[in-house]
Amino acid sequence: MNDRTELFTIGQLARRTGLPVRTIRFWSDVGVVPPTRRSAGGYRLYDVAAVARLDLVRTLRELGLDLETVRRVLRGQGTVADIARAHADALDTEIRVLQLRRAVLRSVAERGSTTEEMRLMHKLARLSAQERQRVIDDFVDHTFAGLDPDAPGAHIAQSMRRMPAELPADPTTEQVDAWVELAELVADEAFRQRVRQMAVAGTEPGEQPQPYDPAPVLEHCGGALAAGVAPDSAEGRAVLDRVVAADTPVEERLRLADQVERFTDRRVERYWQLMGILNGTPPFPSGVPVFEWFIAALRAHR
Repeated sequence: MNDRTELFTIGQLARRTGLPVRTIRFWSDVGVVPPTRRSAGGYRLYDVAAVARLDLVRTLRELGLDLETVRRVLRGQGTVADIARAHADALDTEIRVLQLRRAVLRSVAERGSTTEEMRLMHKLARLSAQERQRVIDDFVDHTFAGLDPDAPGAHIAQSMRRMPAELPADPTTEQVDAWVELAELVADEAFRQRVRQMAVAGTEPGEQPQPYDPAPVLEHCGGALAAGVAPDSAEGRAVLDRVVAADTPVEERLRLADQVERFTDRRVERYWQLMGILNGTPPFPSGVPVFEWFIAALRAHR
């Protein structure tokens, strides 16, 4: 008997392949590696082809393929390349889910979240890209419903839709926190109304926005804020005079204060900061406190 016609018992096959007898017996029972024939005493016997088949089955199983998929490969109903490609895609998805769970758990640990916060965080974080975009689209559609597309603030709607196609493959705790905070923010009706108020500003008949240059505000008022200068102080008045002409009428000062206030909101600014975190753009310093200082100074020095 040569190597091509030699037959092996399960025990001999186990020694030759290094597989446990019980594993070979199970794969044989389910038809993945059927015996070549049986001995006179009813024992299963396997030829050399069964050895090669066992090696293939072991490799496919170690790669994570289930037995039904292994059967399809062995029956020629799918090439190894096709099966491997599909399985690799499935593993990519599983890896992303595991990485997301890890990020959520890290965030929970760092924030000291409650059970309810953890549940909400996990639910929001595992939404698909399409589902996350739908959350933002629903917010924008509701907030800007009926607004004239040519209105001065209408462009805000399109900018607010810019969600990333996917969270990063290995999201940071900051990115998970950003998405959860953003989802909570856009669900807040008061926030929606505030954004709409900004969008419709300047659309009322007879309403004329007062032009001003924000650069001097950021430069001079920002410096005053950093130095701890009170907006209603004499020093604050001197700073304001470098931004707005000293002879500006009181009515114009108050109208400018109202106008700037209409577009100054910490929560709206936070929306853009959160979007930046999710989209991987460099962080920008908060400008709202500077403009709040400017508004207070305008109203204090009439």
